[in-house]
Amino acid sequence: MPLDLWLTFVAASTALLLIPGPTVLLVLSYALSKGRSVAVASAAGVAFGDLIAMTASLLGLGALVLASATAFTVLKWVGAAYLVWLGIKLIRSAPTDGLTPARDVTANGVFGHTAMVTALNPKSIAFFIAFVPQFIRPEAALLPQFAILIATFVTLAALNALAYALLADRLRRVIARPSVLTWITRAAGATLIGMGVLTATLRRA
Repeated sequence: MPLDLWLTFVAASTALLLIPGPTVLLVLSYALSKGRSVAVASAAGVAFGDLIAMTASLLGLGALVLASATAFTVLKWVGAAYLVWLGIKLIRSAPTDGLTPARDVTANGVFGHTAMVTALNPKSIAFFIAFVPQFIRPEAALLPQFAILIATFVTLAALNALAYALLADRLRRVIARPSVLTWITRAAGATLIGMGVLTATLRRA
């Protein structure tokens, strides 16, 4: 892959990743309410979810979803329901006694949540199908190009999510009022529910 083409992909991916979505919102929420160790786990979950979504897209799942109304509908409703469930769970777990992490939230659980939110988002699969081919050279071997693009995007996604998480963790130390942290967590949960509802209204292009 030519260096200029790869640098263009890096620039475009970075610009798109900086726009907060449901996964970034989830990372921020966990980092604010649960702390640094969970924030790192959530960032890793985002990267793993992007790895699954992007790999599946390039292997043909994305084309199947875009071609099949049934496949798209199933994935859409699963992703929407999961976002709504996470939003409710986040609202119910909002801390009321300060910054003490909830016992029922573990790093492994947060990793799984963020990975599923990212991987089950039908917009991600549609995005990869529409976005990645612009940086593929048909005359060159496809597998090495896929490997480079997947590794690049997943690395950028991990760094982006980690930056958001560490920033939120730093802000968490500044916030000392339990009521403020509770409000932020509940607002994030409500936003996740709203994103789930919006996901349910997605239509195939």
